Amino acid sequence: TGPHGGDLIELGNEEYHAELTHENEAIVYLLDGSAMTAAPSDAAEVTINLSHDGKSEQFRLSASRDTNDPAGKSSRFTSNEAELLKDLQDGHAEVTLVVTINGKQYRGNLEHEHGEEGHDH
Repeated sequence: TGPHGGDLIELGNEEYHAELTHENEAIVYLLDGSAMTAAPSDAAEVTINLSHDGKSEQFRLSASRDTNDPAGKSSRFTSNEAELLKDLQDGHAEVTLVVTINGKQYRGNLEHEHGEEGHDH
């Protein structure tokens, strides 16, 4: 669990992390390797690729600068798309995040941990 109470996604070899929350809106926070400190990027958006029920979907979350982010950079990306929120809250979709940080593209998968023995996505 990340500092905002969301699910952590490893980016690179723990070079960075992303935290995904999806209460009233989908929010991706970019974090450093410790997963505790914001890691602002000059990216205008991040992409979430979802796969479920034999169907693939792609959603873009726009930069929404956090109060402590430097000018021209953001560690926070948001979307209010109802379909994305529904799929994330359902919990059965495979989630891959694609983000560019300092000119390098990272891909990370959300690992589901439901606390159920033998239950793996």
